[in-house]
Amino acid sequence: MHQPVRKAIAAGVILLAVLVLLSFSVRNIFVRQYIDRKLEKLEETRRISVHYDDISMIGLSGIQIKGLSVTPSDADTFLRSHSFRVKLDRSALLLFKVSVKSIEADDVNISFIKKDNTSNFEFLYHSVPSAEINAHTETEQNFARKTGRLFGLLFKLLPDNATLRNLSVSYLNKGDELLIEIPSLIIKDSRFATGIRSTENGIRSEWVCEGSLLDKGKKIEAQLHAKENTKITLPFLNYRWGAQIQFDTLTFKLEEILKKNELHAVRGQAHISGLTLHQRRISPDTVLLDRGTVDCQVNIGKNYLELDSVSQVNFNQLDFHPYLKAEKKDDWHITASVNKQNFPANDLFASLPKGLFYNLEGLKADGTLSYRFLLDVDFASLDSLQLESSLTARNFQIIQYGNTDLRKMNEPFEYTVYENEEPVRTFEVGEGNPSFRPFPAVSRYLPLAIMQSEDAGFFYHNGFIPSAIRESLILDLKERRFARGGSTLSMQLVKNIFLSRNKTIARKLEEMLIVWLIESNRLTSKERMFEVYLNIVEWGPLVYGAAEASHFYFAKEPSALTLGECIFLASIVPKPKHVRYCFEGLQLKPYYTEFYQVILSRLVDRGLVTPQEAEGIRPEDLKITGPAKYYLTDTH
Repeated sequence: MHQPVRKAIAAGVILLAVLVLLSFSVRNIFVRQYIDRKLEKLEETRRISVHYDDISMIGLSGIQIKGLSVTPSDADTFLRSHSFRVKLDRSALLLFKVSVKSIEADDVNISFIKKDNTSNFEFLYHSVPSAEINAHTETEQNFARKTGRLFGLLFKLLPDNATLRNLSVSYLNKGDELLIEIPSLIIKDSRFATGIRSTENGIRSEWVCEGSLLDKGKKIEAQLHAKENTKITLPFLNYRWGAQIQFDTLTFKLEEILKKNELHAVRGQAHISGLTLHQRRISPDTVLLDRGTVDCQVNIGKNYLELDSVSQVNFNQLDFHPYLKAEKKDDWHITASVNKQNFPANDLFASLPKGLFYNLEGLKADGTLSYRFLLDVDFASLDSLQLESSLTARNFQIIQYGNTDLRKMNEPFEYTVYENEEPVRTFEVGEGNPSFRPFPAVSRYLPLAIMQSEDAGFFYHNGFIPSAIRESLILDLKERRFARGGSTLSMQLVKNIFLSRNKTIARKLEEMLIVWLIESNRLTSKERMFEVYLNIVEWGPLVYGAAEASHFYFAKEPSALTLGECIFLASIVPKPKHVRYCFEGLQLKPYYTEFYQVILSRLVDRGLVTPQEAEGIRPEDLKITGPAKYYLTDTH
């Protein structure tokens, strides 16, 4: 090789080496400037202060941040980290994409702190408004695209290899404190295993979590169980909702199965064993679900979320395929359905969680059942709401009753009256009680008037009035509260005779099941049910039953009650404790006079009394002649 050529090559090598050395010497400056610009924008939009002691490059594609902290304006520090090292995928960088290849972090502390009406984590979901941000938000209503971004971000932040040492997450609010500690989390070749320590208000437990993260298939698998032979208690729920949820083992899988611009589909599976739940609004007792499995597919479109009907829920011996769709236009439109045909009746009763339905525990049945449920709610047009719920039986029979014999009303039984969940009086419903009156010993007008006030179709329906339940639900949704009930006389009877006074979700479900069992199997005749109702219904201060009411208000036997007197008694059944406020002296107030006239009109319009019988019946002519006249006029 000629001397000039060798010199040129040597000079080129030296120049290249100088350029490489120069680039290495200034690259930290470029990296720091780039990150500072990004952080400055983040600080402006989120009103936070991000501080670090040092940022430097490691090798060709590594970045190290030391002494990182994030502090919101006028709030406590949200995040602290001693050191944070990220290695990026070099091939992705060549395509101007950022993909995390590995992460290593030491002493990371994340603190959620709430004081009065402020917190140090509001910046996570609130940003400072700006024209650019608002313009983006107004056009970004694509749920599918957002889900795709979320999955992409999740797997970018959770690489195939990672090491986290001394990670802690804490929550503090009004003296309640939760601390989750992970001494060491190692992800190697997409698999991980770690121990977790949970301390809630001084009570400590240890868990084990293991599983895998598969970036290529966008799939997560994990199993969570206690370190010792104990149950896991989910933290935070007791403080936030007064609920305690415990379980032996939880296994779940999450997988992205379809990704398009306008449609995103996610498949999920979860299995839980030894689940127990205690929440007073659900049940006063601890609820036990032996085992449960959910296999679901969630479809996310541009403006909707959908639980596909291929999804399956199993608990104990029962399985079904639910469907749910929530679509967002100007208002939400919710559709939900379940349709399960011809399944063994005993599967239902054997699967009822223990502690949820006390009266039905141990009940065994034969035959088959079919259930259909449909709810369609367009919040832009609540009056169009559709509601269908039907449980039908074939060759159904009860082989063995549970904790309670549901034929209880057929014989004399003791009935206890409760007020504010405390017993105030117990008496027999039967001939042994001097105040008991059989059905024929009551004026024929009284049952007729009560039905016009409470349940006009009692002798014709099977315990439920779907149209009344639908109308009640529409009103509840319009007023955003429980404004009106849809209970029939059958439901009122079951609630008072079989169930506790704890107003819980479980009690309502048990009430509906018992009503269905009694009505569908004719365990008690309609006439006997009405007879029981007439002898236990409340009609005033510690006044129960038709005999006590007729003597209290009118000093006569219930068989001697007039049409006008029966209408009055029926009119106060909905609110018996307010009877004193129905009167001005001993005259009915105008408001209650109107309801009195409504009942009278219904009796005539439906041909239950003749116009001649109704002629001359006026609420202002009502005479209170019994001891009630002293109660109603007592001003003390």
